[in-house]
Amino acid sequence: MKSDNNISRRSFFKTMGAAGLAAAGLSACGRGSGDGHSSPEAVPQGQMTYRTNPTTGDRVSILGFGMMRLPSVGGRSAREGNEEIDQEMVNTMVDYALSHGVNYFDTSPAYCQGLSERATGIALGRHPRNSYFIATKLSNFSPSTWSREASLEMYHNSFKELQVDYIDYMLLHAIGQGGMEALHGRYLDNGVLEFLLEERRAGRIRNLGFSYHGDIEVFDYLLSKHDYYKWDFVQIQLNYLDWRYAKAINDRNTNAEYLYGELSKRNIPAVIMEPLLGGRLSNVPDNIVVRLKEREPEQSVASWAFRFAGSFPGVLTVLSGMTRMEHLQDNIRTYSPLHSLDDSEFSFLQDTATLMMQYDTIPCNDCKYCMPCPYGIDIPGVLLHYNKCLNEGNIPASSQSEDYRKARRAFLIGYDRSVPKLRQANHCIGCNQCSPHCPQSIDIPKELHRIDAFVEKLKRDTL
Repeated sequence: MKSDNNISRRSFFKTMGAAGLAAAGLSACGRGSGDGHSSPEAVPQGQMTYRTNPTTGDRVSILGFGMMRLPSVGGRSAREGNEEIDQEMVNTMVDYALSHGVNYFDTSPAYCQGLSERATGIALGRHPRNSYFIATKLSNFSPSTWSREASLEMYHNSFKELQVDYIDYMLLHAIGQGGMEALHGRYLDNGVLEFLLEERRAGRIRNLGFSYHGDIEVFDYLLSKHDYYKWDFVQIQLNYLDWRYAKAINDRNTNAEYLYGELSKRNIPAVIMEPLLGGRLSNVPDNIVVRLKEREPEQSVASWAFRFAGSFPGVLTVLSGMTRMEHLQDNIRTYSPLHSLDDSEFSFLQDTATLMMQYDTIPCNDCKYCMPCPYGIDIPGVLLHYNKCLNEGNIPASSQSEDYRKARRAFLIGYDRSVPKLRQANHCIGCNQCSPHCPQSIDIPKELHRIDAFVEKLKRDTL
């Protein structure tokens, strides 16, 4: 990775002038409500911001509907528990999204316990095919699906579940996980990538790209072959914390500034995932909330992150996994129209990110790829409770502190309320079935054992 590839703040905003915005297909817009989570204002129609894909000319909504956290009949995300997807609510949300200008829907054979594509196909199949773009992925993570036969079976099944005869945006899913060995096993040695290139030439795939997590060698290799593969888009994790601190958070991650810069150099559109970093940027420490509200009292905490992700001219769409109608409505407000960050706001968010780095949280995005645990541990629940208490100042720093008893009590009581005792960290035996599935490359057993040791120390201190 070369530092001279990074985009400086000033050079970035130079590209945000009228010419840069026109090239990116960004609609002219005034200031929207910008409220990402709590605005009572009416949801605007006909004001969605769009970007134009330079390859196909697709006019894509800057807000993309991530079909990863669809509502279940119990009201929770269908990624949690075993409740079936609430198809009626999915239909209602898709109808609402389309009527308010959202036209990009992102799914995968791996989402919602394997049922997201089917639910997406049912909901979108009720509308004209030319009114939306479908993105799905070849999610052949398990070595049992690496063979050409198994991978192609998964690919063809996506057409069946989605009820389509072509796919607008097809991705190699989560390249980088497993390094070059996995890339060769999943896509290169079995001829699957060559097959997908043929499918694009035949028109059954309109745009071909990949989503990136993990080993930067794989990202750099695939971009080095851009003249041959001609990537139509690439999906990356980008938010104001990961822009310059992704590697500091986890050494196996890569700063979004570098990823976006490499795509921008090649004029490859970027699709953005994790704009809220798994919810962390909508649930920031209290002092950060105060800082954001002092700057813009009417904007929600979350809207800052969505505006950051959408402000880059090379971004085609920003994905948001939405379980409830209010999530969808609030995100539509933020992007109808998008009020792009100005120079001072970009600088303000970078300073905010620097302040947030003072909190040594675990980079869990609550994606639940690590679940289910064979020993019943609620892995995301444990990690997120630790992060929450750290952000709120309820991690006891010193037994000599006057507030130690309060903090210790708050942590332990909250732990038992958040995570049932039979699902807590002390039940981890270190089998490590979870870590290989983590997009953030967290050493999950190590973190669980660290948290368990911390909990035991707090309990001993009560004696």
